Amino acid sequence: MKIEPLYDKVVIKPLSEEEVTKSGIVLPDTVDKEKPMQGEVIAVGPGKRLDNGQTAPMSVKVGDKVLFTKYAPDEVEIDEEEYLVIDEEKILGIVRE
Repeated sequence: MKIEPLYDKVVIKPLSEEEVTKSGIVLPDTVDKEKPMQGEVIAVGPGKRLDNGQTAPMSVKVGDKVLFTKYAPDEVEIDEEEYLVIDEEKILGIVRE
């Protein structure tokens, strides 16, 4: 199944981040959930509809790694995979490496 978001919605595949302490203890991503989360953009809508009827272009594209807050996206499950759907304006930034 394929999801095609509408307007300024973005579909994100969440990336789990496990941290390892200096002593080698692995901290799962359930620890300290108040940190911003990361994910990879899977699909983007055409853009936000403006008052004048025009469509504003999207700032993110498929393949971008983005940063967002934990409670901003809606969780959806497609073909037993977890995805997040979020408004573009709720994305904090694009992660560049």
